Amino acid sequence: MLVLVGLGNPETKYSMNRHNVGFMTIDNIIKKYSFSPLKNKFQSHIIKGHINDNPLTLVKPQTYMNLSGLSLSLIKKFYKLKNEQIIVIHDDLDLKVGDIRTKIGGSSGGHKGLKSIDSHIGKDYIRIRIGIGHPGDKQLVNNYVLGNFNKEDLFIISTLINNISSNLSFIFENINNLSQTLSEIIGKGK
Repeated sequence: MLVLVGLGNPETKYSMNRHNVGFMTIDNIIKKYSFSPLKNKFQSHIIKGHINDNPLTLVKPQTYMNLSGLSLSLIKKFYKLKNEQIIVIHDDLDLKVGDIRTKIGGSSGGHKGLKSIDSHIGKDYIRIRIGIGHPGDKQLVNNYVLGNFNKEDLFIISTLINNISSNLSFIFENINNLSQTLSEIIGKGK
């Protein structure tokens, strides 16, 4: 079983914020695959389903971004998960809008949601980093990540999220080479 965790903030006023790109991805997957309604469990919205024959649990922590590790630690313990079964999708200021990178472990890069996860379950989980761009000045970061995407950036992000959702089977089949897999998806514009 894989657990796909989208990071974000739970209130609707945050739904189109740059910081909520993880939630946006989970919502797109739910819609695309007609998954049943979310259940509230472990301080998260959780839904279990299958993509082809691959069991998948989708998670949207409801603890707010900076406390995401609390709910993820409960989920990990209950399902007896190893960190390599956990994929976290999150925004990344250091990547231009629409760029995507993956990595296992490493620094949080100042991302408070990742810092929380690192402190609760360790650092060796899979990360899908979705670029949201940078405002250019550190003083502007908080307002920037909590701001909504402009039309052009929203189109780029929506296209990327659709590509990820449409290719989940391919991603699962190639999980050990996820970085190359995502490059192929983006490169082909599937």
